[in-house]
Amino acid sequence: MANKLEGKKIAVLVEEGFEQEELTKPMQALKDAGAEAHIISPNKNNEIKAWNHTDWGEKFKVDKKLSEVNADSYDGLLLPGGVMNPDKLRTNKEAVNFVGKFMESGKPVAAICHAPWTLIETGKIKGRKMTSYHTLQTDLKNAGANWVDEEVVVDQGLVTSRKPDDIPAFNKKMIEEFAEGRHNR
Repeated sequence: MANKLEGKKIAVLVEEGFEQEELTKPMQALKDAGAEAHIISPNKNNEIKAWNHTDWGEKFKVDKKLSEVNADSYDGLLLPGGVMNPDKLRTNKEAVNFVGKFMESGKPVAAICHAPWTLIETGKIKGRKMTSYHTLQTDLKNAGANWVDEEVVVDQGLVTSRKPDDIPAFNKKMIEEFAEGRHNR
C-alpha cells in the first residue's frame, strides 16, 4: 500500500477518551500509504489522552485545533472510537458540522467502534449500510441506517467496523476508499 495515498491529507478527529489502538493503527496505515494525517480536536489542550481498553492510555499531540481547520482542506476523515470520544464529539456543534461537511461532499469517511455516534448527529446516514460496536445498532437503525454485524462495511466511501479486532480489515478498506476519493451518492 506504499504511496497509495501520496498527496492526500486526512483529518483525524478526536476528543479525550478515544480508543488508543483505533487511532494509532489506522494512523500508521495512513502514513505507511503516504498520506499526511492530522490529529484534530476541539479540545483546548495541545495534548489529548487516549483510553486503552480499561484504563487511561498515552497522551497524543494535537496537530490542529478544530477551530483552525476547514473540511475543504482534507481528502478524507478518520473517526476513531472509544465511548467517551464520540460521546463528546456528538454534543459539539462545531465537530458535528465538520463531520457533516465530509458526509455532504462525498469525501470518504472511516469510522470504527463507537465513532458512528458522531455520524448519527450529522443526520446524513439514512439509507446507508453500516456496522459499529454492537451496542450502537439500535441508535443507527433509529437514525435510518441499515446496520449489519460484519467485520467491515463499505457504502460509497463510508467505511465502518465494529471493534479493535477488525482494524486490519478496516485499515485495508479505509486506504482503498481514501485512494478512490470523493464518491457521488
